[in-house]
Amino acid sequence: MTAVLVTGGAGFIGSHVADAYLAAGYEVTVLDNLSSGRRENVPARARFVEGDVGSAAARELLAAGGFTVLNHHAAQMDVRVSVADPAFDARTNLLGLLNLLEGARAGGVTRVVFASSGGVGYDDRGTLPHVETGPKLPLSPYGVSKIGSEYYLAAYARLYGLAVVALRYANVYGPRQNPHGEAGVVAIFGKRLTTGEPLVIYGDGEQTRDYVYVEDVAAANLAATPAAAPVVDCLDAPAFNVGTGRETSVNELAHLLIAGAGRAVPLRHEAARPGELARSALNCAKAASTWGWRPGMDLAEGLKRTYDWIREAAA
Repeated sequence: MTAVLVTGGAGFIGSHVADAYLAAGYEVTVLDNLSSGRRENVPARARFVEGDVGSAAARELLAAGGFTVLNHHAAQMDVRVSVADPAFDARTNLLGLLNLLEGARAGGVTRVVFASSGGVGYDDRGTLPHVETGPKLPLSPYGVSKIGSEYYLAAYARLYGLAVVALRYANVYGPRQNPHGEAGVVAIFGKRLTTGEPLVIYGDGEQTRDYVYVEDVAAANLAATPAAAPVVDCLDAPAFNVGTGRETSVNELAHLLIAGAGRAVPLRHEAARPGELARSALNCAKAASTWGWRPGMDLAEGLKRTYDWIREAAA
């Protein structure tokens, strides 16, 4: 049985990834410091280790051996925090990754699957939907840390023969997403729908994002794990976009969620937020042609499922 360590496996995406590995017959250990993840998200059949990715204990956990795969989802993921404290962002996202990679190298891990970002890494002036080889120009320190992590992974692949895959996510939504703090708009809108509060839309609401359901993202992780390792002859060789390729405006998203919830709430427009991307979408043809992975969840159905989970969790 292949053993995998899922960092951030108590979080929104990581817990769904852990579920997918278990369902496929993997032996799963979850490492999470519970700073944003929740213990109840960890699958019952997974071993749980509470700890920080930057700690000596995390490095030793990997160095002790027994893991074939490192699936790395733990991160500082708040763009606003990265702008306010870029050093903290780098310590968590870059030094944390390096700490794990050194443990993985010592412990004989052969593959790393890394949660990167297609939403913050590409140059927003590029042609949509973004392809993996498109220009990168991150606007935030968080985006820099994600692309910087990919460079470190490429270096470890070339220096030490480590098989690496970077999954560049679009805007992931679904059950278990935290509706508080730096949450996705789907979770924020869903929470407001449960209480009957207005949905706040910044600007004209015509800004677009590519919304991909979390179970489809977990399936991409599963597809990436046993696949033949890409030859790392450039940064983008081991990178795969994970999205739908479809742009959805905030206005359309709000109306789909209201329809799925079956309750009417007012929409309230406020001033546009400075620095917000106008449009975003990812071309996922590479994952489809390489692994046969395609997103399967219809947006309206996925939003309804997400709202139902938020409503039940609130109750």
